Amino acid sequence: MKIAVVGAGNVGTTCTDIIAQRDIVKEIVLLDIKKNLAEGKALDIWQSAPISNYNTRVLGVTNDYMRTTNSQVVVITSGLPRKPGMSRDDLIGTNARIIQSVVSQIIDHSPRAKIIIVSNPLDVMTYAAYRTVIEKGKSPEWASKNVLGMAGVLDTARYRAFLADELGCVPQDIQALLLGGHGDTMVPLPRYTSVSGIPVTELIKEERLTSIIERTKKGGGEIINLLGTSAWYAPGASAAQMVEAIVKDYKRILPCCVLLQGEYDLKEVYLGVPVVLGAQGVEDIIELNLDKGEKELLNTSALHVKEGMNLLDEMKLFQS
Repeated sequence: MKIAVVGAGNVGTTCTDIIAQRDIVKEIVLLDIKKNLAEGKALDIWQSAPISNYNTRVLGVTNDYMRTTNSQVVVITSGLPRKPGMSRDDLIGTNARIIQSVVSQIIDHSPRAKIIIVSNPLDVMTYAAYRTVIEKGKSPEWASKNVLGMAGVLDTARYRAFLADELGCVPQDIQALLLGGHGDTMVPLPRYTSVSGIPVTELIKEERLTSIIERTKKGGGEIINLLGTSAWYAPGASAAQMVEAIVKDYKRILPCCVLLQGEYDLKEVYLGVPVVLGAQGVEDIIELNLDKGEKELLNTSALHVKEGMNLLDEMKLFQS
């Protein structure tokens, strides 16, 4: 069993390290276009195996997609990161071309792979991957189950971490959910947030909870302002959690960016919603009974994502 991670930057390397330490696959191939970068990072990770007690072999390669052949899952982190003052949408043109090239080569060598997109702007890049897979001869039905984006797991983790800080409890006791695009229009759902079964609205006052939600929406930007580049530990861990759910067929319910075809009364848009994630990829989309306010927020988020998707279509990168 093999996993491939494309992009040996901070996110890709973190994801590779976490998957290796969980010892759930025989081999991970870390690929990058920069000569010797993936080889060096993979060697460093592999040398930690005797200390961390895992057996997953980590191999680094420079732009050799043949080495990724027959990967079960491929995580794509390739693309330019955001810098201070940039929105995720600023990256659409450049990163879409990168995604198109990477996904095309992945499908050539691993035609049955589940593809997890981490590159920004997340929702639009997942759509770009979907379009590329269809151009490579896959059906829309197959593509919608096997091409998905990471954002919801990360955004929920940030939300839970901020709530844990506020309550002084461990993050593991917090269950939370959010919907929508990866960005300022995401929709955290206090009604579906609890702490050991206790509704969070009974533990945190509305004004303070609203402040935490707003911080969650801007969680990526907060880190960019501090570091001068995008986050990597939490995004890498989030992608690794999705890989594990697929490889181990856990059928976990996780918020992921997937293609909606009528769910939530939305069609032809990639958006974050709870799904059942297992060996067959997106095995089910869970449709919640949203109230009027939640529905309006989700529709607003969908409109923003759709604008990015339309902009991508206008670039005419895809024939079909």
